[in-house]
Amino acid sequence: MQVIIVGGGKTGAHLASRLTDDGIAVTVIEQRAEVVERVRQICPSVSVIEGSGSDPEVLERAGVRIADAVAAVTGLDETNLVTSMLAKMEYAVPRVVARVNNPANAWMFTPVNGVDVGVNQAEITARFVIEGMDVHDMYTLMKLGRDEHSIVQVTVGAHARVAGLALKDIPFPAETVVTAVEHEGSLIVPNGGTALESGDEAIIFTSEEGRDEIRRLFS
Repeated sequence: MQVIIVGGGKTGAHLASRLTDDGIAVTVIEQRAEVVERVRQICPSVSVIEGSGSDPEVLERAGVRIADAVAAVTGLDETNLVTSMLAKMEYAVPRVVARVNNPANAWMFTPVNGVDVGVNQAEITARFVIEGMDVHDMYTLMKLGRDEHSIVQVTVGAHARVAGLALKDIPFPAETVVTAVEHEGSLIVPNGGTALESGDEAIIFTSEEGRDEIRRLFS
């Protein structure tokens, strides 16, 4: 597998190190000379090219025509978005992942603009902080698509309407699928006969409208 990482800062260098540890061939594109040198020292097995990932010539030198994936992780949303558009639309890279630095720009990081997965760091950080504070009994694991479907994790409350019920007997909202249930530390792939108990955690795919109903059912 061939992966191009655009951006050799802390995020890019760490990602490169993780991927090479897994035996993946990585090329890093970075335009700051001092950062290029640092990446070469940190990741000696990684190919590093000095230049901008938004420059087609630099992308081609990095092997974008044969790349399996491109990760645009610079600190500039404009660069990440242009890189993604070039990778997907000009070179048909199968998988394009882009870092979103400013949450206000997240709406642009979509497949229409060449981004298969937009990683909104602020949203991810906020979610884990909220989880750590334990102020909610449901939190979003991932948002999917432009129509705001989500994968959520929700805990069955002590007095929840769903406690003691089999999944087939629970009036779930439309477009909702329970994909996994954690019961007493064991992960279960559920079926209609799987019963939920207080303290269980369920992984659920649902629509934006379904989230509120799920919260009411499980709280």
